[in-house]
Amino acid sequence: MTHPDQQKNTLSKNQERLLLRQLFNQKIMENLKNNQTFDLSAIWAETQDFSELKNQLTDLKKCLDSFRPLSENEVFKLKQAFDVEYTYQSNKIEGNTLSKNETHLIVNKGFTIKGKTLTEHLEAINHQEAIDYIREIAVSDVPFDKRCLLNIHSLILHGINRENAGRYRQENVMISGSSFIPPSFLQIMDLMNEYFEFYEQNKDTMHPVELAAEMHERLVTIHPFIDSNGCTARLVMNLILLQNGYPITILDGENEKRFAYYDSLELARTGNDPEKRQFKIFIGNNVKKWLFTYLNLLAPNGNQHAQNKGYYFFKKIEPLIQKQ
Repeated sequence: MTHPDQQKNTLSKNQERLLLRQLFNQKIMENLKNNQTFDLSAIWAETQDFSELKNQLTDLKKCLDSFRPLSENEVFKLKQAFDVEYTYQSNKIEGNTLSKNETHLIVNKGFTIKGKTLTEHLEAINHQEAIDYIREIAVSDVPFDKRCLLNIHSLILHGINRENAGRYRQENVMISGSSFIPPSFLQIMDLMNEYFEFYEQNKDTMHPVELAAEMHERLVTIHPFIDSNGCTARLVMNLILLQNGYPITILDGENEKRFAYYDSLELARTGNDPEKRQFKIFIGNNVKKWLFTYLNLLAPNGNQHAQNKGYYFFKKIEPLIQKQ
């Protein structure tokens, strides 16, 4: 029998892609039998060097692009798989006690969960509507500006806090568990003008993941709203990622991961990490994690007839799938 290494010089690019995908699927089946995962970090290794991490993210995004355009079915399945997870985890970070299944039942089935508050139900419904909104904005010509930000916040607090939904705060606030004191409400307008100026000045030159992290951190540091600053900041981060072709990135609400998120934010906004290195690496590693997840989902299901679809990705991981 001819070994794949001997065949590939005579194969077309599409034939080689199909062969590599077949090997990829075989590797997945072997891993499933051994209760192992397909570890793409063997190709894109863990790093604490943010410049290297940005290079990895750019390369992984190129891998994702090699599967594009995605079919309607692929888009639907990805949305179905991850939107509930995103809503569940983001609300969990903020203290919502709904389980992931309860979140699914509320958002997708219209159920009411006994023993859970009306606010918790609304937080789930509102967050899903906000995800739908940022998806629409990401593929439109609508800019990310003050109106867009206030619309996101208004959706999050719809029916929960009508007085403050979609409005900058008119009073001073404290952040529970943090030594950081947010700016006076009298400074909010000027600080938010600077916020959007920073975005306009950097949106075409800064790496998209770094920009998403910056806009996330800057928003929670200004803390322009009475409530839901963190949830809104994560949606802004994902809007910027989507606009630049990256997948939605979900931050884990489990205690250890949540504390790592809070700790890196605290270092950035208190000035103890003036370059925000730890927070940017934290966000970058989470984007990388979800790029891995998307690629592992897309790779086995590529269209047999799509010329060269996924070829760049399969070539990148060829050493991994050829490994005996």
